[in-house]
Amino acid sequence: MIIPDKTTPPPMRLAWRIWGIGALFYLMAFFQRVSPAVMTDALMRDFQIGAAALGNLSALYFYSYVAMQIPTGIIADRWGPRRLLSFGALVAGVGALLFALAPGMFLVGAGRLLIGGSVAVAFVGLLQLTNNWFPPRYYAMAAGMALFVGIIGAVCAGPPLRLLVDQYGWRGTILVSSLATFAIAAAIWIVVRDHPQDRGFADWNRSGQNRSPSERLSVMAGLREVLRYRNTLLLFLIPGGVVGPVLTFSGLWGVPYLTTHHGLRPAWASALTTTLLVAWAVGGPFFGWLSDHTGRRKPLYIAGCALALAGWAVAIYSKHLPLTALLVVLVITGFSSGCMIISFAFVKESVPASLSGTATGVVNMGVMSGPMVLQPLVGWMLDLRWNGQLADGARLYGLDAYQAGFSLMIAWTVLAVILLCFTRETRCRPLV
Repeated sequence: MIIPDKTTPPPMRLAWRIWGIGALFYLMAFFQRVSPAVMTDALMRDFQIGAAALGNLSALYFYSYVAMQIPTGIIADRWGPRRLLSFGALVAGVGALLFALAPGMFLVGAGRLLIGGSVAVAFVGLLQLTNNWFPPRYYAMAAGMALFVGIIGAVCAGPPLRLLVDQYGWRGTILVSSLATFAIAAAIWIVVRDHPQDRGFADWNRSGQNRSPSERLSVMAGLREVLRYRNTLLLFLIPGGVVGPVLTFSGLWGVPYLTTHHGLRPAWASALTTTLLVAWAVGGPFFGWLSDHTGRRKPLYIAGCALALAGWAVAIYSKHLPLTALLVVLVITGFSSGCMIISFAFVKESVPASLSGTATGVVNMGVMSGPMVLQPLVGWMLDLRWNGQLADGARLYGLDAYQAGFSLMIAWTVLAVILLCFTRETRCRPLV
């Protein structure tokens, strides 16, 4: 039994328990983010829609997610992580319920919009819990663990989800995910507390707990200020060209592409796209560590982007690529795409310390702008190149259509490499 002591910080097992309950919501956020990828045929058939409409439906998640980034920081300061995460999970559960039961496109779109806007608070709230419940030396490790937990959610939305969809249908499966999200909301409200002092222990961190309303609102005022720095705008545009292709391929169009043109079963196709995500998750910490170790941001970021660009070009334009070779290419592409993690350290060193939080929010908006724009654009291009083929009521797209659509991904990655050349190297030192 843990005995509270107001003179000492909380035991680590309690901190990890609090953090773990909050992390479950972030896992569910990632699950909902990529789940449409294994349901493309069913969604297109049930709602009688084409690729462009499906792309827009999937992207509704990112529209509301991106729009909530800056407000989430302000709300988090006002509410604290307990209320923020429990309310966010509750709304996400409602969104998933609407998605599962929707008879038509309006309600299914509303559900997707609610999910994106509500899960936008998951990562911010989890970082708040990390800051409040762990000693400073644990922050980086716990933040890295958060990303790992998120990828577990993405993995669950791959082959396991596809098997469940094949067995029980997509509506029943999403309904169960809705009920699980409601359970997470209840667990957060019952177990999680904002600070150790709420459980009778001394706080690790006291800074920022008593910020005035005027200080909280300064984030919005700082938004205009951070955009005055060249790197901020560049690092808003660049990561979308790295993350956008990863989440567009793994989160929506990769599975139908692999099943149609590589002859894979949906479960195997989703396993391949999941492997891309896992490689991405591994590459992130590696590039972050290597960048810190070498004391450089710009050259390593350019190298990672260029390697990802080459990987996508091979995966998309090679017509007769063996499955093993395709797997290797996707692993390399996903791993090198982990270079986008450099963006966050890069931008924090590019602005005054007082603006680093706002700058980080701007970059995170840019990260999710990639899939938000690319998912519907690729769908639009697929419909534009559709030759009229159908299979069980769902549209079939030719190889030339997929290559044309995926070329839009490559174009943004090319732009990212070019823009990186104009960034100012920080040498891993804060701006003075």
